[in-house]
Amino acid sequence: MVKKYTCSNGLRIVLEEIPNVRSVTIGVWVLTGSRSENDINNGVSHFLEHMMFKGTNTRSARDIAESFDSIGGQVNAFTSKEYTCYYAKVLDTHAEKALDILADMFFHSTFDSEELEREKKVVLEEINMSEDTPDDIVHDILAKASYGNHPLGFPILGTEETVKSFTRDTIRDYMDQHYIPENVVVSVAGNVDDSFFTAIESYFGSYTSNHTPSVFATPAFQPEHIHRTKDTEQAHLCLGYDGLPVQDDSIYSLVVLNNVLGGSMSSRLFQEVREQRGLAYSIFSFHSSHLDNGLLTIYGGTGKDQLSTLKETVDDTIQDLMKTGLTDKELINSKEQLKGNIMLSLESTNSRMSRNGKNELLLNRHRSMDEMISLIDSVNHDTIETVMNKVFHSGPSSAIISPSS
Repeated sequence: MVKKYTCSNGLRIVLEEIPNVRSVTIGVWVLTGSRSENDINNGVSHFLEHMMFKGTNTRSARDIAESFDSIGGQVNAFTSKEYTCYYAKVLDTHAEKALDILADMFFHSTFDSEELEREKKVVLEEINMSEDTPDDIVHDILAKASYGNHPLGFPILGTEETVKSFTRDTIRDYMDQHYIPENVVVSVAGNVDDSFFTAIESYFGSYTSNHTPSVFATPAFQPEHIHRTKDTEQAHLCLGYDGLPVQDDSIYSLVVLNNVLGGSMSSRLFQEVREQRGLAYSIFSFHSSHLDNGLLTIYGGTGKDQLSTLKETVDDTIQDLMKTGLTDKELINSKEQLKGNIMLSLESTNSRMSRNGKNELLLNRHRSMDEMISLIDSVNHDTIETVMNKVFHSGPSSAIISPSS
């Protein structure tokens, strides 16, 4: 069972005790990502995430790394469109030490100027690496095609121009504005009891801010098309359909639908595109949910001369799906697959910490396993047809990277 406690400053703590394991995973979640940025500071959320590991008032960057290595722990972080997470997994005997280090990073990072300039080079190399990975960067291009100049269309890494412009003040100002208690959830899962609430509150429960949570502007989905040529061996195609926000009641129907469309090896796209026609090695679909919208993405990579055939095959597969609907077998298998994925994903403290942190941050609620199974079981042909008509009612956005010669 997930237990929740709200500190007097508005920061939330969620804890799931799992007594039959010997590990604890602690995550500090912040409701801010590239969606909270603008044209000038695009990429600052991700850059700030990097700088959190570069030293505090009492620990150098090396000290932070060695502190976790010395207790056999794992520490990492990631940034998305709408949130940032810093997390550590350690033996239960070292849970308080891990909490102490994470809190030190969160509150006392110095953002040293030399470290800052050095880390700029690292992030610029990360940007260059993504540019050299067309099956990765095509998804950033699709976001731009789908959301235009809205921040959801911004790349999480930022651009070379914005990253080079970052200063210590840029980071401090952004952190002061968005790393406020109301935007923070500390999620813990593992072999800890309720006394850990007190430990977390002693570190995170008293800091305050003069800022209030930002109000996001809802973007309008726009089915635009962007085609970029690049020195690649393959052509890379991404199609985007207007999806569902994270709180939408139809989300389970959409996940079931996605499994049938392109979410597994038995999916229609995989079978038709790869197994029957041999058009692509990689073909799949997935749905991304945001606070107020979502995007169903289809990706495929193929030879330049087969690009039009690939797109036609994808279009035909969707039209056939809308015309005939799911078979009874597809519906049953997809629901069982979804149940299995949910249950298997809860076998580690990492995944439970992540699930609870995101649920609290984005949904402010925690469904039990029985509730989720019931919602999956309630998906039927009628709910699938409703969500298909909603998602595929208009044409998709698209992003293509094709060989330059």
